[in-house]
Amino acid sequence: MHTRGEARRADYILYQQNNLPIALIEAKDNNHRVGDGMQQALDYAETLDIPFVFSSNGDGFLFHDRTGTGAAVETEISLNKFPSPTDLWQRYCQWKGYADEVKAAVETPYYDDGLGRTPRYYQTNAINRAVEAVAKGQQRILLVMATGTGKTYTAFQIIWRLWKSRRKRRILFLTDRNILVDQTKNNDFKPFGAAMTKIAKRQVNKAFEIYLSLYQAVTGSEEEKNIYKQFSPDFFDLIVIDECHRGSAAENSAWRDILDYFSSATHIGLTATPKETKDVSTTYYFGDPIYTYSLKQGIEDGFLAPYKVVRIDFDKDVQGYRPEKGKLDKFGYEVEDRIYNTKDFDRKLVLEQRTEQVARKITQFLEATGPFQKTIVFCDNIDHAERMRQALVNLNPERVRENRKYIMRITGDEDEGKAELDNFIDPESRYPVIAPTSKLMSSGVDAQTCKLIVLDQRIQSMTEFKQIIGRGTRINEDYDKYWFTIMDFKKATELFADPDFDGDPVQIFEPKGNEPPVPPEDEPGTGGDNGGDGSIIVDPLPPGITTGPGGTTKPTKFVINDVDVYVLAERVQFYGPDGKLITESLKDYTRACVRKQFATMNDFIRRWSAAERKKAVIDELAAQGVMWEPLAQEVEKKLGKRVDAFDLICHVAFDQPPLSRRERVDNVKKRNYFAKYGEPARKVLEALLDKYADTGIEHIEDIKILQIDPLSRLGTPPELVKPFGGRDGYIKAVQELEGELYG
Repeated sequence: MHTRGEARRADYILYQQNNLPIALIEAKDNNHRVGDGMQQALDYAETLDIPFVFSSNGDGFLFHDRTGTGAAVETEISLNKFPSPTDLWQRYCQWKGYADEVKAAVETPYYDDGLGRTPRYYQTNAINRAVEAVAKGQQRILLVMATGTGKTYTAFQIIWRLWKSRRKRRILFLTDRNILVDQTKNNDFKPFGAAMTKIAKRQVNKAFEIYLSLYQAVTGSEEEKNIYKQFSPDFFDLIVIDECHRGSAAENSAWRDILDYFSSATHIGLTATPKETKDVSTTYYFGDPIYTYSLKQGIEDGFLAPYKVVRIDFDKDVQGYRPEKGKLDKFGYEVEDRIYNTKDFDRKLVLEQRTEQVARKITQFLEATGPFQKTIVFCDNIDHAERMRQALVNLNPERVRENRKYIMRITGDEDEGKAELDNFIDPESRYPVIAPTSKLMSSGVDAQTCKLIVLDQRIQSMTEFKQIIGRGTRINEDYDKYWFTIMDFKKATELFADPDFDGDPVQIFEPKGNEPPVPPEDEPGTGGDNGGDGSIIVDPLPPGITTGPGGTTKPTKFVINDVDVYVLAERVQFYGPDGKLITESLKDYTRACVRKQFATMNDFIRRWSAAERKKAVIDELAAQGVMWEPLAQEVEKKLGKRVDAFDLICHVAFDQPPLSRRERVDNVKKRNYFAKYGEPARKVLEALLDKYADTGIEHIEDIKILQIDPLSRLGTPPELVKPFGGRDGYIKAVQELEGELYG
């Protein structure tokens, strides 16, 4: 399932200083022409923001100058004419137009924790571009980086370098979730130490240089609560706005009041999802992004997790529901006679059996794939999230008896649930496992091990959709988190087909002049399940009841518990190599991928047999788009036996009956293949066969398997290869064993 791109590696990168690359060399042997590596090198150079590119075959160099400052774009040079570091840096600064004060900021080093952590290439690009833009005097800056790509770490390095160069002395980091402030202060921003403070309890201390704050902590509906005005308008030199697609994108928001007050400061906006509507625009305020790193690029580079989509449609969602005449709901109220659909469900009308069906599908999925996979269930509102919690509890009684926190509703109205948020996102904490929520966990929650995102929420905002999907895109190799599943009950994943899903932001904002400061719908502190420090609207009356004119009561939503709901359709879609969802069947898609590489089964068998390592063929097909893990799950579930990569391809692409891995092992043993080996070697080969039966061919090809149980119990790696005459003899014996498996 790890359809992540392979890491690309340039041969040599020349740095002016750490994390400031200025030149790249692609080297070939002298059987190649001097320029044979140039096109590949230029591709790398564009990705890495490198202006000077060299291709070499060992006998000379072809120099490509992307800056336009040289006499020619490409010139052939000898080794003794290779530019010096000083020459390249001077040309680089000339190309960039650096004045002395700009150079001072650009040359300020990154923070080094002494542990060898370095920024990823795209973080380096974003940091360098931002520092340069600020040093040159740009006042409004936007960075767009997909969720899970380290925006906070990127922001820290930008602030660190500007602060250390004294280009910016007093800095405010502004966000809208308390957990984001605390995570930032305790983790990425920790090196600021005593120079840093968090604004809390409406207390202002002007003795610090780095300030972190919730926007709610410095604003209020009453003028005296706007404590940011205790600072002078020119107090801050730099303001960094995290998740700037939220309040700060709207002209009439409380966020914007803060930014307008500190208008002389440089403002840097960070977001994964720029918001562009007729009423709200991120780019109208900040300008076009100076750097963008998309979800698609992150998956291609292997930094973000791909996903599969399980789309489930219920009969009432597709066909709608109309109550019979005089239909009474659970509380005895007559249900309004009209057709209800997904716009109404869980908002205007509750079908309790629909909630139970969603909970049942979630439970079945976790039982089949692993009951302790961290799961977020996005519901329409707090009431819906509580009903979902109850349904899941009733369907998982044993898990709940083991630990009542197996399922925890985490919403903005309840302190106990919110208190478990840190445990949910902690990879080392088993509980909670399933978290029904509404808005609280839709952004800023670093859930590294979340493997299942459930959408039972009607989502019409592309920004909100991308934020929610981002809860699953983080990778954590230590906990085997390489991909995730999206289970969609309300057609939200149709937004994947929208060209705007992973495209560049396009401004369609229409300024409307001066309007009263009304917070936008998605801004915290406006009621509902928001997770900010603002008010929470919670109905004080029994569920679904409000007081009408004259003291009469009427339902805000009807609750029906005696209408059957059943699954009408279910399909699985996968993230394809082109970044789009594969809508055809996985078997048909795999067949097409394989036939691109091998026209006939004989072609495939010849390639498989000739490969010294079968993993090479497996990797080739993965590059063509074959998704081994879900394919194996689908085929093995139908066949009722475990098969390896060879049999999967022969069965799916060429309609051959497959053998199980155990059947192949038994066939080898029947042929008395081991008779030519002594007992120590036989034990090793038998253990390898058992390992093959359990895990497949790729694992026995890796000599590191000798360090793993059960082979490690037979002896140390040198002891295990000795009966074969050493390492080379052992490798030859493994290749012969593979020949027997597939003979």
